[in-house]
Amino acid sequence: MLPLQKWRCSWSLVASIVSLVVLVSVIHMFLFPLVPSSFEFFNGQQGRNYCPSINDTHVPIGGTHVSSNASYVSVNSTHDVSVGNSSFPDFNVMPDSHGAVSYKGAPWKSEIGRWFSGCDSIAMAVYVNETIGGKRCNNDCNGQGICNQDLGHCRCFHGYAGEDCSERLHMNCNLPNSSEFPYGPWIVSSCSAYCDTTRAMCFCGEGTKYPNRPVAEACGFRVTLPTTPGGPKIVDWTKADLENIFTSNSSKAGWCNVDPDDAYKKKVRYKEECDCKYDGLWGQFCEIPSLCSCINQCSGHGHCRGGFCQCHSGWYGIDCSVPSISSSAKEWPHWLRPATVTIPDNGGSVNLVAAVKKKRPLIYVYDLPAEFNSHLLEGRHYKFECVNRIYGEKNETLWTDQLYGAQMALYESILASPYRTTNGEEADYYYVPVLDSCLITRADDAPHLGMQDFGGFRSFLNLDYYKRAYEHIREQYPYWNRSAGRDHIWFFSWDEGACSAPNEIWSSMMLVHWGNTNSKHNYSTTAYFADNWDHIPIERRGSHPCFVPEKDLVLPAWKMPDPFALKSKLWARPLGERKTLFYFNGNLGPAYPDSRPENTYSMGTRQKLAAEFGSTPNKAGKLGEQHASDVIVSPLRSDNYHGDLASSIFCGVLPGDGWSGRMEDSVLQGCIPVIIQDGIFLPYENMLNLDSFAVRIHENDIPNMVNILRAINETERELKLANVQNIWQRFLYRDSVMLEANRQSEMYDSEYDWGQEFSKLVEDDVFSTFIQSLHYKLHNDPWRQNLRPRERDYGLPKTCSRVYNFEEV
Repeated sequence: MLPLQKWRCSWSLVASIVSLVVLVSVIHMFLFPLVPSSFEFFNGQQGRNYCPSINDTHVPIGGTHVSSNASYVSVNSTHDVSVGNSSFPDFNVMPDSHGAVSYKGAPWKSEIGRWFSGCDSIAMAVYVNETIGGKRCNNDCNGQGICNQDLGHCRCFHGYAGEDCSERLHMNCNLPNSSEFPYGPWIVSSCSAYCDTTRAMCFCGEGTKYPNRPVAEACGFRVTLPTTPGGPKIVDWTKADLENIFTSNSSKAGWCNVDPDDAYKKKVRYKEECDCKYDGLWGQFCEIPSLCSCINQCSGHGHCRGGFCQCHSGWYGIDCSVPSISSSAKEWPHWLRPATVTIPDNGGSVNLVAAVKKKRPLIYVYDLPAEFNSHLLEGRHYKFECVNRIYGEKNETLWTDQLYGAQMALYESILASPYRTTNGEEADYYYVPVLDSCLITRADDAPHLGMQDFGGFRSFLNLDYYKRAYEHIREQYPYWNRSAGRDHIWFFSWDEGACSAPNEIWSSMMLVHWGNTNSKHNYSTTAYFADNWDHIPIERRGSHPCFVPEKDLVLPAWKMPDPFALKSKLWARPLGERKTLFYFNGNLGPAYPDSRPENTYSMGTRQKLAAEFGSTPNKAGKLGEQHASDVIVSPLRSDNYHGDLASSIFCGVLPGDGWSGRMEDSVLQGCIPVIIQDGIFLPYENMLNLDSFAVRIHENDIPNMVNILRAINETERELKLANVQNIWQRFLYRDSVMLEANRQSEMYDSEYDWGQEFSKLVEDDVFSTFIQSLHYKLHNDPWRQNLRPRERDYGLPKTCSRVYNFEEV
C-alpha cells in the first residue's frame, strides 16, 4: 500500500526498510513522539548512508481505515471535511422588502446573500499539505525561549534576545532620574525597591521575608493623607517609603516582611496602598498563586509564565498548538487531523508533510517575534490589562469587561480553528498578530515600551509597532511581496481603529471596531490627547482614510459573558413588553456632573442628544428641551442596564472617543439600534443589510429623532426586532468562550454557568461571521484581483468566483 517506484539498492533491503518504517512510524505516531530523537533514520547522517527513495512514503494519522490509495484517509472527524465535487450554485434567491437576502438567519446585502446561498452552502473541503517542522534552533534557545521548528528561529522570553536568546536585556523600571526626580518622572513601573530588569517590574527583593512580593506603583512611595474630608490621597513620587515597606516593626505600616496570617489576624499593620496588581497572584499579600493569562492557555502543551507560553518539548507557537516531528501524533490538534503524513526521503529534509482535509478560506498566522504579542502579555503591570479573562484564587475563569478583549478572542479562535494552515503556500489570507490591545493599555507601563519617544502619543507608538511588524514579515517571509499585502489581515482594536496605521500596510484588510470613512469626520475624533493621530507626520501615516468598506471589516467589540442575561433571554423580549421608546445611558459631556469635560467628546453628538432629550437634570437643573416620559437619555449609571435595554424598542448608538460598545449592547439585548454617527460604519455594515435591523439618523437630524422613531409603524418595528433577534449571536465571541469552557472542563471536570449557557447557543457567532466574510471576499472582492492561484482547488465551481471572472476579462 506504500507507493514505491525506483530504488537504487536491492529489493530485499527495500522491503526490510519499508517494513521497519511503517511499523515504527505507526507505533510511534500513536504511542510515542512521531520521530523521537533516538530514531535518527530520517534526521541524521546515518539515514543518508542508506539507499534513498525517489518517491516519498505516506503514513496515515488519526484513523483506522486506509483507502486503496494510501495518500488519503477516511475516518471519523468532529468537523465537516467531506471531499467531493461541488454542486452547481443556485443564485435565484429573491431579496426581501429591504433588499436583503437571508442566509443562516442573517439579512445580508442582496448580492452577498445570493452568493452565500448559492456558493458558501455547497463549498467542499480540499486536501491541504501542512508542514510538521523538525528544524532546530541555535543552542536550543539556551533555555530562555521557544524554538519555532518550522523556521528554526527562537522566540525569546521577556528580557532575553539574540538568535539563541543568550543576550540578557536590561529593562529599567524608572525613567532617567534628575535632582528634581530621584526616581525619574512618574511611570507605571516606577520603583523604589528591587527592579526585575527582565520585565521592568518592582518587587521587595533579597533581604526581605517575601522577596517576590510586588511593590507596585504607589506602594513604594510616600503617601500624604487628604487635606480635606473625602479628598484623594497624594503620592509623592520623589520620595521612597522604604522605611515603612521594609519595616519589621509591627506597629508600622509595613509590606515586604508582613506575615499574611498575622496581618489577617490584625496583629501587624500593613500599607494599604500595596496590593496584588500583577497577574498570577491573589490575596491581600500576593500569597496565593494562580494561573496567568496566556493565548489559548498554551493549548495544554505548555506552562503560562505571566503571559508567555513556555511550551513542552515537541510543541511551539504562541499558544504551543503547533506540533513538531518529535510530538505524539495522537495529541495533534483537531485542525491537523485526520491526516496522511508524507515522510520525505530527500536526504536532507527534517520536516514532514501532513495532508489534511479543510474548507477554505485558509488563514496563515505569522509567528511574530514575541515583542509584538507575548511580551506585551507577560510584562503586564495590571492583571486586567488587555486580556478578556484572568484566573481567580482557585484557577477559576474570571471574565473581564476589557474594552479591547476582542483582539485576544479572535486570535485564539483563529489559532484553534480548522481554517488555520501552517502552509503559507496554501493560505488564502495571512494574519499578522500584533496585540495593540495590550500596547494601548500598557503604553505608559514601562520605559522600554517607548511612549516617551513619541511625544506621549499612543497613536504614534502604535503606528511604530505595526511598521516594525510589517518590516519583519516583509524581510523574513515571501508572502507580502507577492501581493503587496492585499491578502494580509491586521487587527486594530484602538478607539479610532486603523486611523493610525502606517501607510506601508494600507493595502491590507483592516479589522476594526471603528469604520470611519472620513467622508465627514476627516480628522482625529478622540478627545483624549494621547490618542490623537492628527499629529503623526504625514510621511509616516500617509493620507489614507481610517476605513475602506471595499476591503475592511468592522467587528463587534468584546462583551463580557453574562449568563444571567442569557438565562433571562432578554434578547427575546417581544415588542409588546418594551415600553420605552428610546434609551441611551452613558456619558453626556460637560453639561453634567462627573462627566467628560471636553466639548469635543463623542464629536458633540451625545451633547446634542442630551440637549434635546435629556431625562436627567444637568448642572443647570434643566432637562432636554423635548424630554418625554418614554425617552430616557441619562448619564446616571443604571443598576439594571441590560434590563433597561431589553425594555426599550430603540437604543442609541453614539460614538465615544472613537467607537463605543453601544451597538453590541443594543443587539445583545434585542433592542433596535439607532445609529447617530455620520460616515462611520458599524459592525458588519458592509456585509449585512443594516436597514433590516437598525435605523440610521443623521447628526443634523437629532432634533427630529423622536418624530422619526414614532413614525416607524408597528409592522416595521416587528420586522426589525425579529432580525435583531436573528443576528444577536453574531455579536458574541462564543467560539473563544467555548474554547475556555472546554479547557476548564478538561482540567477540573466541572462546568461553570457561563459555559453551560454558551453551550446552548448554536447560531453563528462573531468568528463564524468573520470566516463567512473572508470566504465571500476571497471569491468576489475586486481588491483581491489577480491574487488567486488559478491551479488551486477552492472546493467550488468556477462560476462562484467573481474574482476569477475579473481575471478572465
